[in-house]
Amino acid sequence: MAHTARSRRTTAALAALSLGILATLTACNGDAENDAAASGTHASPSATPADKNTATPSSADPGDSGSGSGSGSGSGSGKTSASPSTPAPSKPASDDGQDGGVGMCETADLSYKVTVASRPVNHALLTASNKGSDPCLLSANELVITIPGLDGAAEHMGPDGKDWILEPGQNAYAGILFSRADTAGGKSADKMAVALTASEDPTTVPINGGPVTVNDGQVTSFFGTAEDALTY
Repeated sequence: MAHTARSRRTTAALAALSLGILATLTACNGDAENDAAASGTHASPSATPADKNTATPSSADPGDSGSGSGSGSGSGSGKTSASPSTPAPSKPASDDGQDGGVGMCETADLSYKVTVASRPVNHALLTASNKGSDPCLLSANELVITIPGLDGAAEHMGPDGKDWILEPGQNAYAGILFSRADTAGGKSADKMAVALTASEDPTTVPINGGPVTVNDGQVTSFFGTAEDALTY
C-alpha cells in the first residue's frame, strides 16, 4: 500500500510538472505570436505612406511638366506668327507690271516742281509727288519733258530706272539738263511741260530760279533721291 501511494504522488508530481512546462511553452508561443502580429501591424502602415509619397508625385510630375511646356510653346508660336509686319514705304513693281490691282500713275495724279540746281551747272531738278490718297505704279523710264524753244522732247540720259509703287505723299526725282556749256546761243525759258507718258497731255510747270537759257534738253529716269537724279 505504501508503494502504491508513493507511485501516485510521483505520478501527480510529474503530471503537475508537465502541465507547468506546457503552460510555460504555451505562454511563450503566444507572446511570440503576439510580437509577430504586432510587428506585422507596424510594417503595413509604414509601407503605405511611403508608397503614396513616392509613387503619386513621380507619376504626376511628367504630366504637369509636359503640359506646361506644350502650352508655353504653342502660345509663344501663335503670337509670333500673328504679329503684323510693317510694309516698306515703297515697293518695286512685279515683272509683268501688275501689282495687286494698283493702277498706273497718270500725269494728273502727281504734282510737279522744277527748280534750278546749283550743281551740276545748267541742270534743274524735277520733283514729282503723289498728291492722291492711293498708291500708284510709277513708270520710271517714260517721262516726257518738253522745253520751250526746243524741237521735240528731251532725250534720255543716264541709266534706266525701275518702276515702283509711289505711295501717297511720296516723291520721285528726275534730273534735267537744259543747256550745254560748250554750245553757243540758246533761248530763254521760265517753264517746261511734263508728262509721265507720251500718250498723255502734259502739264505746264514753272521753273523756280529761272529763267534759264535753253540750248539742249536731256532728262534722267525717275529716282528715289534728288542726289541720284542730279548725278548725270
